[in-house]
Amino acid sequence: MRRETGVIATALQAPGGLDRLLSDPGRRVLLGTVDDAVVGIATGRTDEAGETPLGVIDACYVETGARGVGVGGALLRGLVAWFETSGCTGVDINALPGDRATKNLLEARLITMHRTLG
Repeated sequence: MRRETGVIATALQAPGGLDRLLSDPGRRVLLGTVDDAVVGIATGRTDEAGETPLGVIDACYVETGARGVGVGGALLRGLVAWFETSGCTGVDINALPGDRATKNLLEARLITMHRTLG
């Protein structure tokens, strides 16, 4: 998971990292709350590398005790709405092994297989 979300985690931990993410017009950072307490975060960006813009969800995390009440879904819906207003034609998100909820959320385009050696 660190490898997949490492860029965002590194950016958030660096001095001024959150400010840089928030000021980038090609990125969106959303916080999820329950009773005014922050319990989740989602980050996304637009990728202009292909023929049409694509939305990419870099990270979506909800604290264990706050899962199952809709915070993660609300964060993802917020990013998807922003992607739509940004002209994106699709959304990509990485799903970790065993993460059935994320895999069910979007139609798979690419699945990376991994085999540990040794």
